[in-house]
Amino acid sequence: MTKQLSPQQTKELIAWLKQRFEENMSRHQSVERSDVQSKLEKHSSKMWSLYQMEETGGEPDVVEYDDTTWEYMFYDCCKETPKWRRSLCYDREALESRKKFPPKDNVIDVATRMGIELLTQDQYICLQSFGEFDTKTSSRIKTPDDVRELGGSLFADFRYGQMFVYHNGAESYYASRWFRGVLRV
Repeated sequence: MTKQLSPQQTKELIAWLKQRFEENMSRHQSVERSDVQSKLEKHSSKMWSLYQMEETGGEPDVVEYDDTTWEYMFYDCCKETPKWRRSLCYDREALESRKKFPPKDNVIDVATRMGIELLTQDQYICLQSFGEFDTKTSSRIKTPDDVRELGGSLFADFRYGQMFVYHNGAESYYASRWFRGVLRV
């Protein structure tokens, strides 16, 4: 599979990102949109990944700048779970262990195919500082290896005026749980 956008898709993506950037300035107050666009245009595979985030309902936006790696970080900023990434277990091992009623896929493989990573707990906390996300749904987040080795996985949401991080089996999946991704550019 080629990870190149057509000229029309590139134009659409730039327009979506520009509009979202301008409508949500509180997420990136010290970032110049032209700097982000210039960097994006040098990395066509990153633009392809952002397009995948957008096409699956993630509404990616610049949320952080890592001044140690000089990378902009795009997070999925949709308010609730988009239907295109729901009902997935955590990883390939969990998918293969699910003998009865297996889900169609797993979040790690889907994120990898999209060229993104799952948000960490710290990144999810950062996202929540910009608004209330997942007030009716929940999002899988990157699970530490020691938790995963014991069969668990983590997810988070925002209820009762605060953020919660929970756990359950990595093989579980729900219609209202998906994953939030991050892309470094």
